[in-house]
Order: sequence, then C-alpha cells, then structure tokens
Amino acid sequence: MNRAGTVADLVRAGYDRAAERYLRQRDPFQNNIYLSRLVELLSLQSLVLDLGCGAGVPVDRYLIARGHRVIGIDISEKQIELACENVRGAEYRVRDMLTVQEGEFRVEAVVSFYAIFHTPREAHPELLAKVNSFLPSGGLVLVTMGASEWEGHEEDFCGVEMFWSHYDAAQNRQLLETSGTEILLDEIDERGGEKHQVLLARKR
Repeated sequence: MNRAGTVADLVRAGYDRAAERYLRQRDPFQNNIYLSRLVELLSLQSLVLDLGCGAGVPVDRYLIARGHRVIGIDISEKQIELACENVRGAEYRVRDMLTVQEGEFRVEAVVSFYAIFHTPREAHPELLAKVNSFLPSGGLVLVTMGASEWEGHEEDFCGVEMFWSHYDAAQNRQLLETSGTEILLDEIDERGGEKHQVLLARKR
C-alpha cells in the first residue's frame, strides 16, 4: 500500500473511533468569525462543498441556517453518520478527499476545517488545484492549514492515534495562490489552545 493509502487508513480508523468524543470537545463558536466572512461574500442559496466535514457541526449547520446548500464529504463513515443526524438538508458522502477528481463538483465555495493536514503534505498542491477546478471565477475557498512546518503522529488524539502533515504558513499561502486564487484573508488563529492558519481566497 502506498503512503497516502496507509495514512488514509489510520485517519479513517481514528476518526471512526473518536467521532463522538471529538464532537463533544469541539467548540461550536470557534469558526463563526471566519464563516461569517465567507457568508458575507456568498449569494443566497450558494452550494458549498465541505471537505472533511466531520459530524457537520458547527460548519455545515451554520451554512444551512443562513440559506446555503452543502455537500459534505469525510473519510470516516461514523462521522458521516453523525453529520446526517446533526444537519438536515445537507448531502453527505463517505469519501477520501484525495480521491476527488478534477471538475467533479460544481460549487460556489469550498470549505475545509482541520482536515487537509490529515493528508500527506506532498498531496496538498494537487488537492488545492482540484478544489480550484470546482469553482467558477470568483468562487471562494476557506481552509485551515498548519501554522508551521511539521509532520508526525500523536498517540492520544481524543484517545486515538492520529496523523498530521503540513508546510509552514508562507508555503501554504503560496500553494493556494499557485492553484489560481487571490488571498483575501490570511491569519494565524490561536484560540482554543491551538494554532492554525486560516486562509480565505477567491478564484481569479
């Protein structure tokens, strides 16, 4: 099995086992400041793709409540089960984000919170290029990435082993720009005792 497949199996198994515990620990208000910036730029009833949607809250519930439509994909079957229970009106699929194909989706925006860095970082350029292919000119991307370069495992992430892989903030920004977007927001968010880079961008 190749590296991406090995990582995918570990992440899938980890989130299947930790899904309910992770949901209980997640701060439902942590992302609202960034989601509100996205919503300000979207037309009503925009279709949004959520990569690594988890249990659907708070991100998808927030978007649905404000009049948008959501397609969510996640590698964890258990997370998708929870998302279907938690968010009415969204469409959910069990998928590894690295298996999406160029042009497979046609959406007005793509969001991905705390998910891309669970895939090998060498796959990030191709993934972001695919994300760009889903969008019309002016379409929006809102993602969280690692704030500094690092790769490795944590043995006790919500009681399970988990994998992270990411470049530093400057390279993350460059990758997103190279995919064909203009950066609208680039911040390091340190709330909740963690540190993540938040990027909001518009397709050129």
